[in-house]
Amino acid sequence: MHLYDNPVISGFHPDPSVCRVGDDYYLVCSSFEYFPGLPIFHSRDLVHWRQIGNVLDRPGQLPLPLPRAMASRGLYAPTIRHHDGLFWVINTNVSDGGNYIVTAERPEGPWSDPVWIDLPGIDPDLAWEEDGTCWCAFSVPGVHLARIDPVKGEVLEGPFPTWSGTGLKYAEAPHLYRIGDWWYLLLAEGGTERGHAVSIARARSPRGPWEGAPGNPLLSHSGTDHPIQSTGHADLVTAPDGSWWMVLLGTRPRGYTPNFQVLGRETFLTPVEWDADGWPTVAPVPERHAAPAGAWHPVPAPPARDDFDATALAPHWISPYARAAGSWSLTDRPGWLTLRATGPALDRPGYTFVGHRQQHHECRISVSLDPGSGRGGLSVRMDEAHHFDLEAGEGELGVVARIGPLRQTVASRPVPPGTLALTVTIRTTGIVSPSPEAPGIEPTGPDTIAFWLGDPDAEDAEPLAELEGRYLSTEVATGFTGRVIGMYAVEGTVAFDWFDYLPASPIET
Repeated sequence: MHLYDNPVISGFHPDPSVCRVGDDYYLVCSSFEYFPGLPIFHSRDLVHWRQIGNVLDRPGQLPLPLPRAMASRGLYAPTIRHHDGLFWVINTNVSDGGNYIVTAERPEGPWSDPVWIDLPGIDPDLAWEEDGTCWCAFSVPGVHLARIDPVKGEVLEGPFPTWSGTGLKYAEAPHLYRIGDWWYLLLAEGGTERGHAVSIARARSPRGPWEGAPGNPLLSHSGTDHPIQSTGHADLVTAPDGSWWMVLLGTRPRGYTPNFQVLGRETFLTPVEWDADGWPTVAPVPERHAAPAGAWHPVPAPPARDDFDATALAPHWISPYARAAGSWSLTDRPGWLTLRATGPALDRPGYTFVGHRQQHHECRISVSLDPGSGRGGLSVRMDEAHHFDLEAGEGELGVVARIGPLRQTVASRPVPPGTLALTVTIRTTGIVSPSPEAPGIEPTGPDTIAFWLGDPDAEDAEPLAELEGRYLSTEVATGFTGRVIGMYAVEGTVAFDWFDYLPASPIET
């Protein structure tokens, strides 16, 4: 028997939706203001996932105009399904256009240009009856249903209100399924924070009438001390052996009350059972559990180091708003990633950023860069108003903290011209409660972010600053995303020879 650890996709990978085609599973997640949009993953066992691309990887597919596409706007929750020989993804671009559908013959793409649908709301879903009738459920708020032509994007009937949960706030993320003689409507409610919950209802027809499950909410960790919180926004899938599973989002908060989550909402996996009355039951999401029966298909971890020797960026690299033509190159200086300060930005004109999601609570990130006559470096980013930067340019190296309206250089030193090695280390800190026995001891945040010139393991490494990680958390910055760590240029041209991401404690599988 194999055991798996949750989350199965760590870091900022929220709002998972999954489908199975034969022995293969495919999963998509939200991406909000980042380009390319909607990362897509493949698995053979629901546990080991490999990113095979992004659904929206062409600028024409993904308009993210500023300021409408600022942090936590852009692409909300997608749904992926396979029907009639095609993969279908339906999604909402809240910053431009609303709801749309894209299709592909292969999950790796290419995916079509969007077919826009004249429906309001967010979190759309697709489900087909045996005769080909297609239904779209969505949240407006409250869950509504419409009969549509998914090829043309036409609304044929509705929309009309349908079951909207148990009365908790923000009924959203609906998924409609035909299972046996019943139609089931699964949805999230309670908000995507600590009150998040999953509820379900059933009817003989998509038109209803709907009957809520007697045990609703089906799943919630609200009010518990479980290390996994904010569980919700779920999708169901059945394995080839007939077992049922749920993918869903959750968070892993750390630090002193109210706890802080820094990685964003992640993708978790939990088993589903069916009772004698035909209702699904779900236990609290486990930290470790027995994997689905059958084949076990570990996949190689992505290389920790990118030497930028390829002709294209790997699919996990993301940029806020867009990746403007001419703002980056892998060929101008072969073996280097060259960034030019010509990208779209709200806080700093010309800011160009290429980043990697932080996926581990403890990790070390290093780059080798040549600032030339430009200015740039290595950034830990929550959004345009919350980031810590290790920045080189004009013979100086500094640590800059941006927290809301405040921007301050907290450390600086002169550096010689030429290539520099820069490192950021992120380590968790213990929670120390204030008490009479420990005067002067302050409550701690989720982690400490340290900045170095050179390799911290080398004798000549120079520590520059340590900053409190709570200021780059959802509880401080707000929003729906997680930390992204990457390279940037803010003036002129900056070149990067390599990027290295190493977890301090890799997840065992």
